[in-house]
Amino acid sequence: MTVLVNFATLCLALPGAGFYHRTLSSVNVGSEGTVTVSHEHIVELIGVQKFYPGLKQPTIDDLSLTAYRGEILALLGPSGCGKTTTLRLIAGFEVPDTGMLLIDNKVVAGAGRWLPPEKRGLGVVFQEYALFPHYTVEQNVGFGLHQLPRHARAARVQEVLELVSLGEMSRRYPHELSGGQQQRVALARALAPKPVVVLLDEPFSNLDADLRVQMRTEVKRILREAHSTAIFVTHDQEEALCMGDRVAIMNQGRLEQVDIPESVFHTPATRFVADFLGLADFIPGVTTTRGLDTELGLIPQPAPGILGRALEVMIRPHDVMLHPDHDGPGKVIRREFYGAENLYVVQLPSGSVVRSSQPHTVSLPLGARVRVLCEPGHALTCFEGEHAVLCPQECDLPGLAHPRAMILQRK
Repeated sequence: MTVLVNFATLCLALPGAGFYHRTLSSVNVGSEGTVTVSHEHIVELIGVQKFYPGLKQPTIDDLSLTAYRGEILALLGPSGCGKTTTLRLIAGFEVPDTGMLLIDNKVVAGAGRWLPPEKRGLGVVFQEYALFPHYTVEQNVGFGLHQLPRHARAARVQEVLELVSLGEMSRRYPHELSGGQQQRVALARALAPKPVVVLLDEPFSNLDADLRVQMRTEVKRILREAHSTAIFVTHDQEEALCMGDRVAIMNQGRLEQVDIPESVFHTPATRFVADFLGLADFIPGVTTTRGLDTELGLIPQPAPGILGRALEVMIRPHDVMLHPDHDGPGKVIRREFYGAENLYVVQLPSGSVVRSSQPHTVSLPLGARVRVLCEPGHALTCFEGEHAVLCPQECDLPGLAHPRAMILQRK
């Protein structure tokens, strides 16, 4: 491995893999693979690729991603995007074909080094929990603590059981617990050895809807109180936005965007991210001195690029207001009832459709004519092709600040 070091960029030249860059203020590569950095990088993937036989494309394609100490990082994406493979690479259950993987600033894979899973200091919560059915709760939790003296092991088991609010169930067996309680046992077992990072693979997929919401809050509380760094995989957008300090969206093995939840939702970097994170419509617009001129009227916000530039403006259902008007240009063509709200699909004179989220008290019949107004209360993201276009003013938005600083603010 050739290592080129300066104060701005570390370039790692890996045989057959090209150059991979990460920004650091100082770098020191030790003889044992230790890399000292100024930022608290706890997990880092640099230019990682993973191929499986029989597939034309890599499952993980040139992936570079960092998790910071103390954060909860959500890996989000559709089925088959590579998020679980990424988690398995971090855990050491898979070997990367190219690239480098660091945990706690130590190379654990790549550059001629390989550290097995049990040597990486990680805790893993599997999708099926993987509890031993013939062990009690306390035996399951203490399974990875055999190196401790008996009294120290018992004390640590009791400590984490209290953390997950299961102190009075230590003598029960897994089949005597609810799904949520089994999940907390699995989390306690992962936390018991005080791992560097906790990895969670679709942790709520086996729970019903109500319990899933409850456990999201509970697991986040437990991770916070344990001061743990966590990376969890999910295909549930709401789950990722609710739990993650940052959300990394993956698509076909590649990283589309990673940022705080507010930024990936309101300022998606690509159309894929915009569509995947929630309902999104795209309407044509032209930049003017007063803002964006669209079929829904003038949207008064800073316009990116030169005047007269043709763009597409992303609007979400909560950005669109409907007002009944017999002479209105919009026509209600569909209504979907979701309990607390109605989702209306409205056809515009051009034939385009937009969706509007309205309270359940707003009832509009099919065929009703309406005035359609775009009143977002925030700057809308504009697209040119598949990628978002930023205007100069947006470069100062909080969501575009250094992600570590935003994580600290959220806490």
